[in-house]
Amino acid sequence: MTVLTAHPGLPEFDYIKPKTLAEASTFLAEHPKDARIFVGGTDVFVRMRDGFWKEKYLVDVKGLDGMKAISFDPKAGLTIGAAVNMNQIVASPEVKQHYPLLAEAAHSVASYQLRTRATIAGNVCNASPAGDTIGACIVFNGTLSVYSVNGLRREPLSTFFLGPGRTKLQPGDIVTTIHLPLPPKGAAGKYIKLGRNNIGDLAIIGVTALGCPDGEIPSGYRFRIALASVAPVPLVPAAAEKILAEKPITEAVIAEAADAAMEVATPIDDVRGSARYRKLMVRNLTRQAVTEVWSKISNQSPVISSQ
Repeated sequence: MTVLTAHPGLPEFDYIKPKTLAEASTFLAEHPKDARIFVGGTDVFVRMRDGFWKEKYLVDVKGLDGMKAISFDPKAGLTIGAAVNMNQIVASPEVKQHYPLLAEAAHSVASYQLRTRATIAGNVCNASPAGDTIGACIVFNGTLSVYSVNGLRREPLSTFFLGPGRTKLQPGDIVTTIHLPLPPKGAAGKYIKLGRNNIGDLAIIGVTALGCPDGEIPSGYRFRIALASVAPVPLVPAAAEKILAEKPITEAVIAEAADAAMEVATPIDDVRGSARYRKLMVRNLTRQAVTEVWSKISNQSPVISSQ
């Protein structure tokens, strides 16, 4: 009798541990279809086990220079090594003080045990539309440092994502750090994740909002918004941001911006929620997130409509 199992185990692969970034990049470039970068492994092992990824080589880069470092400069901002795990982000005093939005998003990822392996860089480079920490990195105007056989370059996250699982990374590219500039003075943020349960689930939708005073625009306040799990790539609803920049901030204006965010969302139907449900929740949770941020940066009590 043949016994079938849904999870037959990992396929065979060779474990490669290069000593330098140059060595790692060269190997990856020479094996574009057979080699994959290995850092945390939380997605790699699952997808290899399930037969979606069939690479022959896993290239471990987490021990290379700068990969495990996290540093903050009062002028330049935050630099996160690609192998820094989520729990380190959550616990970092500098992150909690200057980028609490990022800590909030990282804390929403899966379980504590998984966060000891999962990394911000992995969350970004997997390019899942549902990535929890991607929104925070986008609204903070994050950039990636990418090492390749041609040297080091910077990739802004605003143009990094090309589709589900697709980015501007090429064979031989290795993300070494994520850099977040210093947040604007007086900034505050909020991440709201809608899942089927409170802990551990992928986002049905996710809304990230960051706001700050800005005397150079008509409303006096600037907002950045990023939506997760509602489009092929992490989505920035520019029309919603424009409404909040050009009109005095009121409950009605926030609702108008939330409607604009809903209009640009193009979610799909799947087992976790219908497209219609997701669009409506984009409106509701964008309104909630912006309202909470507005209450923080304006010192006003939040008023959230029940509609």
